[in-house]
Amino acid sequence: MLTPLLLLVPVSIGVTWLVAQGIANAPFDRALESNIQTLARLVDTDNGRIKFALPQPAREILGSDEIDRVYYQLLDVHGTLLSGEREVPYPGTDDPPVPGVVYLRDGQMHGQKVRIASLWVAGKPPDVPLALLQVAETREKQSVLATEIIKGVLLPQFAILPLAVLLIWLALVRGIKPLSVVEARIRERKPGDLSPLDESSVPLEVVPLVLSVNDLLSKLNDSIGTQKRFLADAAHQLKTPLAGLRMQADLAQREGANADELKQSLKQIGRASVRATHTVNQLLSLARAEGSGANIGRQPCDLARLTIEVVREAVPRAIDKRIDLGYEGAEAGSPGVVFEGNPTLLKELVRNLVDNALNYTPSTPDRPGVVTARVLADPFGQVLVLQVEDNGPGIAAHERELVFQPFYRVLGNEADGSGLGLPIVLEIARQHGATVRLEDAHPGQRPPGTLVSLRIDTRDGGRRPHGPGPHA
Repeated sequence: MLTPLLLLVPVSIGVTWLVAQGIANAPFDRALESNIQTLARLVDTDNGRIKFALPQPAREILGSDEIDRVYYQLLDVHGTLLSGEREVPYPGTDDPPVPGVVYLRDGQMHGQKVRIASLWVAGKPPDVPLALLQVAETREKQSVLATEIIKGVLLPQFAILPLAVLLIWLALVRGIKPLSVVEARIRERKPGDLSPLDESSVPLEVVPLVLSVNDLLSKLNDSIGTQKRFLADAAHQLKTPLAGLRMQADLAQREGANADELKQSLKQIGRASVRATHTVNQLLSLARAEGSGANIGRQPCDLARLTIEVVREAVPRAIDKRIDLGYEGAEAGSPGVVFEGNPTLLKELVRNLVDNALNYTPSTPDRPGVVTARVLADPFGQVLVLQVEDNGPGIAAHERELVFQPFYRVLGNEADGSGLGLPIVLEIARQHGATVRLEDAHPGQRPPGTLVSLRIDTRDGGRRPHGPGPHA
């Protein structure tokens, strides 16, 4: 702040000088106009000849004082000198003379700057000029007055400037002191302390900055908490398949084991490794979905095409489990099925819904399992719906909120799974501004089956950063 203050000093001196010149010129110009008008009354004519009688009071007016000299000049309309000083400069203008009007200008005489007043004396008729009268005065007194004005204005400024700098310095030191306190508090914090800063002890102008830092600390705290819970849950979920692998390996190595027992142990080892691999893949998918946040890469996505691809990939597995897997609804490329989203995450969402339906839908010769993926588009209402329906045991109403929590599994269900499929679906749906709904596929029947519906509002391209949570 000191630099602009110092830059203002020469600007202030220049402006003050111009103002002082104008103020000093004004009274001398008025006196010069008064003098020339007084002299103009002394110009007369006698038988067509110009008379100019200069009495003693007028001579005293034109007399020189201790500082300045006053010169006068009287010329006829042809420029012939009638009286006064010949050296007074002639007006350098091409404009026609206007009698009775005083013109002021700057000039030089005998190497000195002078202020010159010119007046065309009116003849008869009054609009005809009779003679040119000029009065010139040196400008020493005007310069002295301007200098005095400048001194009177600038000297207090030079006295006030250091005081202003001191006051600004003290104000800044006092104003920045709370920031130094905040800085010291932050430096003294332990690495794990993410509690918000106290905004009441900082200046009002800095409160928004502190609130922004507090918001960042809150988000960082939530992120670290989520990572800790994720790691704890992941470690807990991986213990079971790893312990099973170790136990089956020990059983296979025991003495006296026959070929059938060895085969059974190897079968259990294979099943445990598949479960561990599936859990790890699901954990990575959930971490990828949560880590994407609002910065997911978006591009036009055809939800019908993605769903059909997932269904085709799952057909071999459905055949192995003797489940009737199919797709119905909108065709790929039809109106209303394209919106802005991330194709990788959306395909992961559909895959988890189809895998869950295949995992938890039993199939017997008497009651074959049926899983249907469906895409419904309303191009006029700009709504897109993805549904995955099965005829399995369904999900009880009181558990429909719980199944969206990581690693939660419905009790009494022996199907292989990690409990991460629906949490992954919910996270990806949230990032696309979609809502997820669970309900019975066949209300009133036993078993009721499950219908999972994903509703996407395509009016904003699925760009809302936070979609609503699951709905029962």
